[in-house]
Amino acid sequence: MLTPEFVQELLTDLESDRIERTISTNNTDKFAQAICAFGNDYPGHRQPGYLIVGANDDGSLSGLQVTDELLRNLAAIRSDGNVLPPPAMSVEKLVLPQGEVAVVEVQPSTVPPIRYKGRVYIRIGPRKGIANEQEERVLSERRASLLTTFDAHPVPEASLHDLTMRLFDEYRMQTIDAEVIAANHRTPEEKLASLRCFDLTAAKPTVAGVLLFGTNPRYFLPGAYVQFLKFPGPTMTDRPDDEKEISGDLRFIVETMYQKIVAHNLVASTQGEGFRDQPRPDYPEWALRELFHNAIIHRDYQSTTPVRFYWFHDRIEIQSPGGLYGEVTAATLTRRNSYRNPVLAEAMKSMDYVNRYGYGIQRAQDLLAANGNPPATFDIDDKVFLVTIHKRAA
Repeated sequence: MLTPEFVQELLTDLESDRIERTISTNNTDKFAQAICAFGNDYPGHRQPGYLIVGANDDGSLSGLQVTDELLRNLAAIRSDGNVLPPPAMSVEKLVLPQGEVAVVEVQPSTVPPIRYKGRVYIRIGPRKGIANEQEERVLSERRASLLTTFDAHPVPEASLHDLTMRLFDEYRMQTIDAEVIAANHRTPEEKLASLRCFDLTAAKPTVAGVLLFGTNPRYFLPGAYVQFLKFPGPTMTDRPDDEKEISGDLRFIVETMYQKIVAHNLVASTQGEGFRDQPRPDYPEWALRELFHNAIIHRDYQSTTPVRFYWFHDRIEIQSPGGLYGEVTAATLTRRNSYRNPVLAEAMKSMDYVNRYGYGIQRAQDLLAANGNPPATFDIDDKVFLVTIHKRAA
């Protein structure tokens, strides 16, 4: 936790490149660029960076009164999906003898480069700027020594020929600023590496690269598929009405599951306002999507077990291997988020499958309640994450 004494030291250190001061309270672009630059830690300090709101360049305070709205807006930068992958940061209000400040502490990322709206920002001495191609390469190579998540690891058996570059180019257009794309002259390997889909040191695609753009991801990751079963009754003793093993690149899997959801989700008409019929599905489609996304993003891809999507007469069960991850517990499921696969989480956001980070389960519960369904229930241990969505009563 930050202390007034420590922040006072930050204010008086006018030479450090780990500190940015501003008197602006609503310049979100400036805030996000600073957070992005601190997260990238281009100088290699391996120490946090600090954005201090309410301070002049000379360290004096501006007389700002720190409001809850300002703190919420600063904290929202972490999860609004514009800074990718999401930075590790905290926001605090500090009361000093000479006034108030809001301080954002940003930890150096273990999966650089971090981008804000498709651009990589870094600290260059006391100022920030946009990284050039060589600086981005330095960050990409540094990531190899900082790997902590499985999706960023290289796949030893894979090569560039195992990826569909057309899919990557489409994804890159959604993720990288168009001017940056037009200006660069990188090799295919360097383009992939800039989005954590290729390991330049190992000269191999990463797990995320294979899952997102692989011609046959299941060959390298045997559990990378979805087992879909639709049963006519409440148990698995009946013969399925529909069954399919859905494998391929991540986008194909997601889009195919959407088709299954639409095909099997019965919609009834109920009387709404003004005596007009109002369509009411057995399950709100977007709730099913959110909970399926959660299974795809957070599953353990080292497991040979698939994601299971079982549709019964009275409920749907979505089961994924891996259990909870990081600091998330069953009690904090809707309030905290830790990413087993941060590169995949970033990709799902960039491809518009996810609106905001950390809100999927909460949003699904809200949609279920609005449709008249009971709340989804969770059965979680260290190996399996099972969510059950109950059918709306007739």
